[in-house]
Amino acid sequence: MAKDRKPATGNGRPAGKGGPAGKGGRTRPPANVVAPQRPWGLIAAAVAVVVFAAAVITYAVVQVNKANADKVASIDEIAGVRTYDYSAGQNHVSEPVSYSESPPVGGPHDPAWADCTGTVYDVDIRHENAVHSLEHGAVWITYNPDRVSDADVAKLAKLVDGESGRMLSPYAGLDSPISVQAWNHQLKVDSASDKRIKQFADLLTYAANLEPGASCENPDFAANPLVAGEASTPVGPTDMATTPTPAGQTGSESRPTGTSAP
Repeated sequence: MAKDRKPATGNGRPAGKGGPAGKGGRTRPPANVVAPQRPWGLIAAAVAVVVFAAAVITYAVVQVNKANADKVASIDEIAGVRTYDYSAGQNHVSEPVSYSESPPVGGPHDPAWADCTGTVYDVDIRHENAVHSLEHGAVWITYNPDRVSDADVAKLAKLVDGESGRMLSPYAGLDSPISVQAWNHQLKVDSASDKRIKQFADLLTYAANLEPGASCENPDFAANPLVAGEASTPVGPTDMATTPTPAGQTGSESRPTGTSAP
């Protein structure tokens, strides 16, 4: 007796064994696709860093350019500077010296130098000691206390205080409000705001050091400065003159440099 058979489908397979989708067949669920997210927070932070860095660099460039705007490379670029011709190694003397220039810019001087390590004096220091400091390369800023204000003195002090190779002091009877000296150079101005003061100091501090390696330090003098008109008194270190010249010898003056005051 023949076995019962299930009717065959059109493709020759028994009914119920697969077939077209939707007619008893199994289907896969649709894929869940997630779009990638951009890291906007990191991007914004990076942009902020770049902008900040650019601002810092721009500010630095502007400040450098501003600082260099008034710098000079030669004394001839500073209008009104008078130059002289005192030779190195002037005589060391203990007696008073009658200088041709006031304030003096060179010549015989006391064996001890005035401290010039950025020293701000409130007395008219003994000129013979100050000239020795000039020989060591110092710039000496002086002012007439009757012709400048306290604010002017404070402004000048900012150029000196803490700057090795500089000193500041009042100078009785000065014929201009302010005078700036280095060995063989002098500049007289009417205002503490005159940019030539800083130009002069920046250019000539230690530039005219006639005794290479000579110190500006004399803490004994800084603590107890000798005053103009006082007798010579041993105070602090001294050094020997190298090529002594007669006491009282003066230098020859050249014409002022520059053409006009700014």
